[in-house]
Amino acid sequence: MLVLAIAAAAPPVAPGRTVRVVATAYCQPGKTQSGVRVRTGIVAADPTVIPVGSVLRIIDGAASGIYTVMDTGGEIKGRKIDIFVPDCARAQKFGEQHVRIRILRHGWDPKASTNGQ
Repeated sequence: MLVLAIAAAAPPVAPGRTVRVVATAYCQPGKTQSGVRVRTGIVAADPTVIPVGSVLRIIDGAASGIYTVMDTGGEIKGRKIDIFVPDCARAQKFGEQHVRIRILRHGWDPKASTNGQ
């Protein structure tokens, strides 16, 4: 008998919610999935969990701050984010970290926000 295990997809994260995610860093130049050039302040996320255009605050660690989801990524699935870091040595040193994030705005809709709270 063959049994297939299917991982449950992570549900979307609602505005105002604080969740734990796995954070990694990348340094490749170029354009994001949304069409803008990569730059500091951009993260990639699974669009089914945190849609492109969402604004989030990383609460923990050296990468704390406000970021905009402007990229997706083949390896970014579930509750994971990939932070753009312009220095490749720093990106590699970042490794994989567990951080808390708060969703300030969900997607492109400015009405879907917590007004910075």
